[in-house]
Amino acid sequence: MSDTAGPGARGTVSARLPDFPWDALTGHAARARAHPDGVVDLSIGTPVDPTPEVVRRALAGATDSPGYPTTVGLERTRQAVVDWLARRHGVSGLGTDQVLPSIGSKELIGALPLHLGLGAGHLIAYPALAYPTYEVGAALVGARAVATDSLTSLGPETPALVWLNSPSNPSGRVLPPEHLRKVVDWCRERGALLVSDECYLECAWETTPVSVLHPDVNGGSLEGILAVHSLSKRSNLAGYRAAFVAGDTAVVAELLAVRKNLGLIMPGPVQVAMAAALDDDDHVVAQHAVYAARRARLREALLHAGFRVDHSEASLYLWSTRDEDCWDTVSWLAERGILVAPGAFYGVAGRQHVRVAFTATDERVDAAVERLTR
Repeated sequence: MSDTAGPGARGTVSARLPDFPWDALTGHAARARAHPDGVVDLSIGTPVDPTPEVVRRALAGATDSPGYPTTVGLERTRQAVVDWLARRHGVSGLGTDQVLPSIGSKELIGALPLHLGLGAGHLIAYPALAYPTYEVGAALVGARAVATDSLTSLGPETPALVWLNSPSNPSGRVLPPEHLRKVVDWCRERGALLVSDECYLECAWETTPVSVLHPDVNGGSLEGILAVHSLSKRSNLAGYRAAFVAGDTAVVAELLAVRKNLGLIMPGPVQVAMAAALDDDDHVVAQHAVYAARRARLREALLHAGFRVDHSEASLYLWSTRDEDCWDTVSWLAERGILVAPGAFYGVAGRQHVRVAFTATDERVDAAVERLTR
């Protein structure tokens, strides 16, 4: 067979997609792990606390699941989404036909341009500071992607898809309702689909984030709007891969049709566990208090060590800087056994910041505090 035959003839994955950023952190990770008291890994925001008991009981009770689940999801699960958005976030006018469960939010975000039929000739806009998956989704379909916080800078060109991320990963910045309204209006005037990644909506510390699904933002209409939510952070369900998208009825129906053909189905027991998690607010309040305490200790230690913390009013990160190249900061912290994510992972705008997660255990957060304040 010819060396150029097969998928490689159209371009390998490595040629189509950006480099996986975490590979560049390997050397610093090794240095941090060599610390006599062990590494404090604050580079990835993965939950470490137990999955709530109410969720585990629900999952255990649903393990007898011999048949295929449906792609659209259980009515019970989608109703739990509708109820949660209304109860916790003031979203009204949403029906279960406007909700679709997904196998984690990253899969949905990365594949959304493909599922919407976008490709070469389409423009996708995403925030200047952004989780890499928005760019990856555009690259996967050959669309052009622009990182910008000013849609007016695009001039007369209209993107097919506009991503928002509030609260932001990595910076923790929260966009105020008036800004969200302007973006909604701009997209509607031009026929661009607006998709808001709101996975950290319940991880707020100094302000109250608002969903684009809220009527104060969208004027009571969900036309041209989607919101993506995940239970990984709010409910310690990262291992369950439980998320959903909600919004415009026609777009949700289009995504459902595509996902039916691809067999992208959330497992039935996970759907039951997801409903239980959304129905219960007590565990969210308790986990919020745990994170708030960790955040406060770590923030004070960073300030003591000469850092400045920008934004960070929400999410599970402290967007921190010493006004130097981020890789120098990564190296300085690695020498002290603390591993963080360089801001350059999230775009040119992050070159002088590092993202410091406070999702480690209390013991490891205390170890970081001791090293920063020694």
